[in-house]
Amino acid sequence: MTLTSHSKDIELEFSGAQHEIAVIRLSRPAKRNALNDKLILSLRNVFENLPSSVRAAVVHGEGKHFCAGLDLGELQERDAGQGMHHSRMWHAALECVQHGPVPVIAALHGAVVGGGLELASACHIRVADESTFYALPEGSRGIFVGGGGSVRIPKLVGVARMTDMMLTGRVYDAQDGERAGFAQYLVPEGQALAKALELATRVAQNAPLTNYALMHALPRIAEQPADQGFFTESLMAAIAQSAPEAKQRVQAFLAGKASKVTKS
Repeated sequence: MTLTSHSKDIELEFSGAQHEIAVIRLSRPAKRNALNDKLILSLRNVFENLPSSVRAAVVHGEGKHFCAGLDLGELQERDAGQGMHHSRMWHAALECVQHGPVPVIAALHGAVVGGGLELASACHIRVADESTFYALPEGSRGIFVGGGGSVRIPKLVGVARMTDMMLTGRVYDAQDGERAGFAQYLVPEGQALAKALELATRVAQNAPLTNYALMHALPRIAEQPADQGFFTESLMAAIAQSAPEAKQRVQAFLAGKASKVTKS
């Protein structure tokens, strides 16, 4: 990997022969990578300024934890209007992760709590190792999620499960979390980053327009009424298959030059 950018709170490296994978590391290990405004704005800046060579990204945390949530030590007293604008700033930053230029894979370990779970839910694929645990302690602290969690987390695990977590403080371990839908992959402790990089390498080989459709069109289609979803799908399918790279890949498959799907 080649280190290209470093700040107090975040590090950016590039991996791959063509630097096609961006590796973003939360770098506040003494604070369990708790999120403050500076880190959130740094994340937004990274995703808004990724080089055109990047085809996939990995987000992970330095130290023993992915992210332990909001840094309560920096929680400021705000009136309702200020609080709303602060929340909207977080929304804009995490929107750059979910609906940015490339698919994002989260490598999870240790605490994935509060705002850390909001960040993880903005990524497209989540890989957890066996040390991972998930919680939403906002309910017991007299606050409410403000980084998009009420929209994204129920889409992963359901409204009832999120409600239970916030009402009771329930904590999910790595195994129960995978079964519930917090992560798509569960690996031995210490191997989440390696697995995330493996997946990112695979994702980076896809046609960019197909990846874009999966990031931007599929979530919207899933929320549309069926007739609108079918129509949007037809438009996206037509656009994707018209791309020169898609035509080349189909021709390679028809000519027997592309690998066929097999059971792994």
